[in-house]
Amino acid sequence: MTKKWVECKFNLTRWSNKYDFYSLKSEIKELCSLKVRIGIVLYPTFGGSGVIATELGKSLAKKGHQVHFISYEQPVRFEHFSENIFFHEVSVSKYPLFRFPPYELALTGKIVDLVKYEKLDLLHVHYAIPHAAAAIMAKNILKSSAIQLPIITTLHGTDITLIGRDKMYTPVISHCIEHSDVVTTVSESLKEDTIDYFNVKRDITVVPNFLDLNRFKKMENNALKDWVAPQNEHIIIHASNFRKVKRVQDVIKVFCKIREKLPAKLLLIGDGPERKNLENKSRQNNQADNIKFLGKQNKIEEILSVGDLFLITSETESFGLAALEAMACEVPVICTNTGGQKEVMLDGRTGYCCSVGDIDGMTEKALSLLNDPHKMANFQKDARKQAQKFDQKEIIPSYEKLYQKLLNNS
Repeated sequence: MTKKWVECKFNLTRWSNKYDFYSLKSEIKELCSLKVRIGIVLYPTFGGSGVIATELGKSLAKKGHQVHFISYEQPVRFEHFSENIFFHEVSVSKYPLFRFPPYELALTGKIVDLVKYEKLDLLHVHYAIPHAAAAIMAKNILKSSAIQLPIITTLHGTDITLIGRDKMYTPVISHCIEHSDVVTTVSESLKEDTIDYFNVKRDITVVPNFLDLNRFKKMENNALKDWVAPQNEHIIIHASNFRKVKRVQDVIKVFCKIREKLPAKLLLIGDGPERKNLENKSRQNNQADNIKFLGKQNKIEEILSVGDLFLITSETESFGLAALEAMACEVPVICTNTGGQKEVMLDGRTGYCCSVGDIDGMTEKALSLLNDPHKMANFQKDARKQAQKFDQKEIIPSYEKLYQKLLNNS
């Protein structure tokens, strides 16, 4: 791939000197049709970084690029075999000497192997630790074989806003940021946090998260709606990985206050360390019959389609992918005014933004929508319209341009 770009540069110089345009026409056409072999290193979980990385790879594969997913498990959104997509599992050998399996070293070895034998053109890693660290180590190893490995690192949030604040990891993350060839963040807010936390001097490009609007759209699902709300109650939805930073207990608090005024049901999508505590809280509040824990769901758009409101009460959100998915399904969002969510939401048009922990404020805003069908209809319409700005067709080319620039400079 890189060789082709060098040859084209030479020929373009020749053309500029001799005006031999027609002899270059076929070469330029061939160059423009070249496809890239991309290694994507990701967490395979339901979190935003894993979802976006998987959807990015699937979209790139449909455009003819060859995509190699690299992780310890098959990504959750990679449901079936698809042309141009390959999955490489990172296996960690267990030795009595190691108390903790050295995943980063196993990942490094896998990257080196794939670059050599699958002829990867570049590596796109999602999350700084351990992915970018392993990629940079692999790049240094490959130099001894005279192989260049361009690396693009995408920061998704927790690697900066939570792990990044741990002084033990700060020098590692700083090294990853400074030694990646290209660094991107999913929001302006996360870019600012990265610069502030790590005193970054280099360029960082913002490429927002995205979604497939052909998939995420409102659809009829009367059977589910009748099961959840047999008395035509309002349906409130929340989806997350149930970590403490998501403050899902606040979702339940808001819901209980809504139920004091209106009949409603709450659907909690996802799983994680806080689930048991949340189940106990719902029972203590005598809301077990009104709160349904649905666990992890692959077809979340089918559930979102029956919702009236979506609640996000997180302490911090680097982007707010869950909010975007809800908005695409015409579900207004009540969220905290933190991080990148303010870049996704239109406060007062697609939902409302409130301060972290403002239970009464969130309840008031929720009721103002649930009690006003005309306002609700306008918010639903604007939510879908706003989501269209983040269609993958608009965002994926930004990554392709970065790949092209990266390979051109290799």
